[in-house]
Formats: sequence, structure tokens, C-alpha cells
Amino acid sequence: MPKVYLRTFGCQMNERDSEQVAQMFIERGFTLTSRPDDADVLLMNTCSVRDQAEQKALGNMRELGRHRKSNPQRVFGMIGCMAQSRGSQLLEEIPFLDLVAGTQKYHKVVDHCVDLMRAKEEADMDDLRRPIVDVDDEKGSQNTIRDHVHKDRGVSEFVSIMQGCNMKCTFCIVPYTRGPERARPIAEIVEECRILVDQGVREVTLLGQIVNLYGRHEFPAVDDKSPFVQLLEAVHEVDGIKRIRFTSPHPIGYKSDLIEAFTYLPKLVDHVHFPMQSGSNRVLRLMHRPYKVEKFLEICARMKEARPGIAISTDIIVGFPGETDEDYLETKKAVETVQFDQAFVFRYSPRRGTPAADMEDQIPERIKEARNQDLLALVDSIVERKNNEHVGRTVEVLCEGPSRYNKERLTGRTGTNRIAIFDGDADELAGELLDIHISESSGYTLYGEIVSAASRTSNRVAASTLQTKNLARL
Repeated sequence: MPKVYLRTFGCQMNERDSEQVAQMFIERGFTLTSRPDDADVLLMNTCSVRDQAEQKALGNMRELGRHRKSNPQRVFGMIGCMAQSRGSQLLEEIPFLDLVAGTQKYHKVVDHCVDLMRAKEEADMDDLRRPIVDVDDEKGSQNTIRDHVHKDRGVSEFVSIMQGCNMKCTFCIVPYTRGPERARPIAEIVEECRILVDQGVREVTLLGQIVNLYGRHEFPAVDDKSPFVQLLEAVHEVDGIKRIRFTSPHPIGYKSDLIEAFTYLPKLVDHVHFPMQSGSNRVLRLMHRPYKVEKFLEICARMKEARPGIAISTDIIVGFPGETDEDYLETKKAVETVQFDQAFVFRYSPRRGTPAADMEDQIPERIKEARNQDLLALVDSIVERKNNEHVGRTVEVLCEGPSRYNKERLTGRTGTNRIAIFDGDADELAGELLDIHISESSGYTLYGEIVSAASRTSNRVAASTLQTKNLARL
């Protein structure tokens, strides 16, 4: 039985795409292996968001190349965003590559690999390599990401609802690697969620490059509700789904209907990841982010009113071309205003082919690093304070199974996306909503003891009903 080694770099979207590819290999009779020296096919799903991610992928593939000596008929491939952006150039950088497949070709990866394996078996030793480069656009490719690798105690899963992005932020390569927005039909997404429930999944995270713009070109609004809110309502009706998350939304698509959804859809968790990118209106304009920081802050305030206690996390770029000290201080001010529950802070990284890479006033690395460390210190202080406030409280946690770092203990996440560690039986509790009394906070992790294993969804419904009276103020 042939074996495939698949390593993934980058975002949750890449993780989900890799899962689709892995499942297709399994259906064709392959087995997955974590050992590259044991594999017949060695694949790397790549990321292009930052140069560091590309260089890491290239370095890792070159390292994998040493396994050619033991079996020259092995197939080596790079798929995903870097494959899409660089195409046949990768064959020059990695001469032994057999396959380069782009972001709209995941469903063809297995066929390509099987064809390459057969060709190598039939070829003379001097003519083993006939590489395949497949990076063309393909209509309907968004509908091919629908299958999941079945995992024991797989409690939480990603569900891809769309592909692509139309925004063209000046720092971002995603529109060039993922293509334009394309949405999957609501019925197909709901059916995927039902299948996941049958496999033991209790929480789904809806994925899209700009998730709240889902279906805006394909599907009409109904009763003043956007296609995305219609999708949330449909997934909410799936029996067995206990929690719904989504990532990542954009301020221009964050309308009143989505804010209101948090007042009547209790399965929506008490957490939103909401990228701000900068707290300076001048920098936002340079980024081609079509909103002002005041609008971003208004949406955050309305979300907190619609769902009291909601946690808001964000993405922030420091050192964008032309960012002054005053611009950076505006970002710090916005962070202090919102009091983010988590923030992922990135130093600006030029990406080939993006407008920002050619802008004047590129910021020196030492200034980027100084701002990065300064902002991280502020974020860490806010997160530590907020986590410490949980000590002595009882919070609802979805048990995911054994802890990654200590298999003798269990782990799960609160509705506000905080990690909690506690004791219990994974076979009995995985997938259950538990009341956990928090006794300790350490950095970004909470520790506690189980109070009860009763699902509190009915209580949340009653609570959300009371919240609807806030609508008049939204």
C-alpha cells in the first residue's frame, strides 16, 4: 500500500485544504505517514503570506530531497499558495520537484501523483522526471473542498465556505494566489456539517478569506439578511452542532444583520477574530483597507453590546511602508481602547508583486522589531490581566480531548477562545460542554476543575432572548 507524507505551512485555510488532499489519497488506497523516509509521495502545502514562510518551505523541501537516493521513484510536490504564485519557477529552485499544483487544483493532486508514479515505474532510469505544473484557474474549485479525514475524538473542524478574495489590500498576495471570491452553496455546507456531526464533531469553524462577504455575488439577501447570516442560521439548525465560529471577517462586511445574529444565535461563540491591521487612518488608506479606525472601533463596541462578555482578537501589522511614530502610537491607542483578548502582531514583510513592496519609505527592520516587541508587550499585559480575571469563575468549555503537552490531562476552549486544562476521562468527556471552575491562570492558559458536564445551550437560548431587547440600541 503506497504512503504519502504531507506537511502544511500557513493558515487555517491551508490546513483545511491539506485535509481534503489527505482524504482523497486515503480514498485512492494510500496511507498517511509522518515519516518522509517511509513515503512514496512527499508533498508540501505552502504559504506565501510572508517571505519567511516561503523560505522555510523551500528549505524543508530541499531537506526532503535527500530521500531520493534511497528511492529515485519517489514523487516530490509543492502545492498551495507558493506553488500558485511561483509556478514553474519552483522547478528552477528545486530541480527534483515532480509536481507544482496551485490553489484551485487540490482535487487533482492525487491524480497527478498517481500519474507520476506510473510514469516513473515505466520510464528508464535516465528519464524518470516528467514534472507537472498545474496552476491554471478552474471554475467551481471552491466546491471541491468538502471532505474530512476522520479523526478519533475530532471535536472541532474547519469548514471551507468560499475561496478567493477581491479586496486587493496593498500588502497581501492572497488575491493573486487564491483568485477572486467564489462561494459554495448553503445546502452543500450544511450537508457537510451534518456529516461531521455523525463523525462526532461538535464545533465548526467557517472559513473564508473574508468570511462575512460570503456569497455576495452569487446569492441574494433575504429579509435584509446577507448570505453569510443566512448561512449562520442554516448551520445553527444542524442538530448536534454545539458551537459555531468563523474567521476572518472584514469591517466593510460587518453590517447590522451580523451584529444582530449574536443576539439570537446562541451557538455562535462569544468570540470574534476581527483584523484591524492598523489603528492609523493614514496607514489604512495606504493599505487600501476601505474603512476608518473609528468605524472599526464602533463595530467592536456594538458587538460588545450585542453579546456582553464577547472576546475580540485581531491581526495587526507594524512597520508598514511610511508608518510614522505617530501612526504607530495611533495603533497602540486603538489596542488600549478595544482591550483585545488576543492580538497577532506581525512585522510588515514585502511580498513580490504587491503594491506595498514597491512603496517608498520602507521601514528599517530595527524599527519594525522595536514596534513589534513594544506592541506585543502591551497585548500580553492586557491578555494576562483578562485571563487572571477568570480565576475563581466557572466557565463553559468544549472538551477536545487529551492535552497536546500532557496526555494525562484534558484540554478544551472556552467560548471566548481561551485554552483550559483540567482532569477527566477523554473517552467520556470529549465533545461535551463542561462547566469548569478556574483555579489558576498561567500566561495564555487557564487551569481548573470540572463542576458539571451538562450542556447549557438551553440556558444560553434563554439568555440570548433577553439580549434581543438591546437591538433598539444597535
